[in-house]
Amino acid sequence: MKSVFFLILLFISSITIGQIQGKITDKKGDPLSFVSVYLNKTVTGTTSNDNGDYVLDINKPGKYTVVFQFIGFTTIKKEISVTSFPYKLDVTLEEEAVSLKEITVSTKDNPANRIIRNVIANKEKNTNKYDNYTAKFYSRGLTRIKDAPEKFFGQSTGDFGGGLDSTRSGIIYLSETFSKISFQKKPKKFKEKIVASKVSGQDNGVSFNRAEDSNIDLYENSIEVFNGLVSPVSGNAFSYYRYKLVGTFYDKNGKLINKIKLIPKRSNDRVFEGHIYIVENDWAIYGADLITTGAQVNIPVVNKLKLKQGYNYADEIDAWVLISQTIDFDISIFGFKPNGKFSYVYSDYDFNPTFTENTFTNEVLTFEENATKKDSVFWNTLRPVPLTQEEVTDYQLKDSIKLLRKSKKYLDSVDAKGNKFGFLDPLTGYTFRNSYENRSFSYNGPLLQTGFNTVQGFYTSAGFSYFEQLNEKGKWWNAGVDVNYAFSEKKWRPTFYFTKKWNNISRTRFTISGGIETPQFNGRQPILNLNNTISSLFYRLNYIKIYEKNFAKVRYSEEIKNGIYFATSLEYAKRAPLFNTTDYSFAKQDVNGFTSNNPLDPTDFTNAAFTEHNIATLNIGTTFVIGQKYLSYPDRKFNIGESKFPTISLNYIKRFGSDKSELNSDLFIANIRQDLNAGNFGRFQYHIRAGAFLKKKDIAFMDKLQANGNQLLFPIDRELNSFNLLEYYKYYTNDKYAEMHLEHNFRGAILGKIPLLNKLNFHLVAGGKALFMADKHPYTEYSLGLANLGFGKWRFLRVEYVSARYGAIKERGLVFRASLF
Repeated sequence: MKSVFFLILLFISSITIGQIQGKITDKKGDPLSFVSVYLNKTVTGTTSNDNGDYVLDINKPGKYTVVFQFIGFTTIKKEISVTSFPYKLDVTLEEEAVSLKEITVSTKDNPANRIIRNVIANKEKNTNKYDNYTAKFYSRGLTRIKDAPEKFFGQSTGDFGGGLDSTRSGIIYLSETFSKISFQKKPKKFKEKIVASKVSGQDNGVSFNRAEDSNIDLYENSIEVFNGLVSPVSGNAFSYYRYKLVGTFYDKNGKLINKIKLIPKRSNDRVFEGHIYIVENDWAIYGADLITTGAQVNIPVVNKLKLKQGYNYADEIDAWVLISQTIDFDISIFGFKPNGKFSYVYSDYDFNPTFTENTFTNEVLTFEENATKKDSVFWNTLRPVPLTQEEVTDYQLKDSIKLLRKSKKYLDSVDAKGNKFGFLDPLTGYTFRNSYENRSFSYNGPLLQTGFNTVQGFYTSAGFSYFEQLNEKGKWWNAGVDVNYAFSEKKWRPTFYFTKKWNNISRTRFTISGGIETPQFNGRQPILNLNNTISSLFYRLNYIKIYEKNFAKVRYSEEIKNGIYFATSLEYAKRAPLFNTTDYSFAKQDVNGFTSNNPLDPTDFTNAAFTEHNIATLNIGTTFVIGQKYLSYPDRKFNIGESKFPTISLNYIKRFGSDKSELNSDLFIANIRQDLNAGNFGRFQYHIRAGAFLKKKDIAFMDKLQANGNQLLFPIDRELNSFNLLEYYKYYTNDKYAEMHLEHNFRGAILGKIPLLNKLNFHLVAGGKALFMADKHPYTEYSLGLANLGFGKWRFLRVEYVSARYGAIKERGLVFRASLF
């Protein structure tokens, strides 16, 4: 027993061996957070926490020179002789005194412009010095909230994991990640292996502090993490920024550092404000202290984002490399006002790594075994930034709460409160949960399932569903039944379904469904029920055309290999025509006249577009996401796509077994789509779709190839799937078909350069669309519009002027859209 006790003491003592500890403050005694602390002539070190405390690990006693560096403060060196551990070293930093004495200011040239031009000219040279490297990466995420609302839309918001005090304020998210990263510049590749990860109060411990997402490279032209903000040293930065040399100072190595203020040319453009620090003659970034707003990043809920970076000189490669970074955020959404900080530390750089052909693959993130199960002893030896007492308390509190909240007694008590039936539940819906056994039974209310069309009149749906989670890796099953009632038809239409999913890796899923439903003639569903309800009731424009289908269907899907998706379904259905049963509308009779439910002849109210029949449909499809990157978490695979290559989808649809043989058919459909980031020049997207029948036959109308049209002034759909001015059922074929959608959003690349207009921060959008069918004239559209419209930070609207042509027929019009997708 004594020997065991001795070993424990020896192990604990080994945790503190090799540490220099202390506190960093300013002259007023206030703590300074995220000060870089490292040994002289190295790029390995630590940073201070929010309380100014730091811990620097060293190998053995001896003489050391410790450097303390923080943007805006004078860098200092402390020469110390360490004889025992822990070694106490407190320091006080003074604000940097900048001066313009070192620079001769010319009235002909802004000296700041000269400096920025030199940085831009030397970007490639400087970044080539560390074009390949490995490093250790540490991140910490902390989110606080103050005066959190107790309810949201009448529902309790809870206590956010137990982190709130009596004023409903406190930490609602705390996480840490330690990983090993590998980087290659040409071609650009990144790989991360997470060694340890934890989230306060959570079992799985998977944080989302990815190193690649956090790698904000100001040498890039645009900062994608910040929604494409223009870098202050971008190739076309002078179109967005003005620069002012605030002053200069010398760093610890005698290098002259220029402090430059960023002045946006337009307040709401995609730019930063703040200061950037440049090393004279090296023309490299020394540090950055930047800020941006929600209007600038086009994320309305964001009030402010702050970015601070610190670089250190790596003697072995004669380059300045990133060693520390923080992102502070402040958000307001629906009465919630969270704020916090993500902190990052880079250390142990190796600028001459040995990469093999297996180093970089499409798997860009992996976890070491048991990475989410490391104990506090492991973290205490690993963590480069010490926890604050507030963070220590949060871990302890939520770890103890976590055990309690997993108990059956606690979960049952929570369910007892949540399972109470509310006054509005008959309309909105109700769910009865058994959280301990991961089961729930739901009643789906009619409030959001009610609408109007001229076939059914007012209709509504309600139903019941059951869900059971079988494990934490994505295995579950659910089943449900819904019943739709049409008041004008006086008819009930029930449907049912059963679905089982096996995992979160391949996402294998199997579904059985059946019943009676009323799909649109165009299987691509071009018209939202909400759009049709509004247009019918207020304007007497009943665009939607439907038929009745009695069906039974099975469907199976999975990702069979990374980037290769497979899906198939088999359906047998009886399809019957439907007719208008009502001409009710809020609008007066003389406003418009309702059309028939026959898409082939809107004036024919007695004959249908097809005759009743039975038919089976086999659909086999596969999708190829070429070069798809993915993240491998312990319990799931997360696909992040790859914009360098298009996504290709292929489908074969066979209709057979009909009681009318001429309705059987074979159809092939291909889709190609891509979203390309053009950096500071905006974003380009395209979608090409083509189809062909194996044999031209007189098939049912709903089985023909159809385009997605639009006859609404304010449609709610995806721009690259539909046409702007095309009538809904004007284009269809039983032969060959192709459509193309192109769009380029220039963001601020063009309008940002036009005086006065650039202050509005509108984005120019240009597009083209074309439709070809073997038996019809081509249909084309060209559009020019403005995006990023709105008020203040809320800019999600767009308007386009569209010119369309069909043979000799020309049409023009305006289309308004909300950028909801």
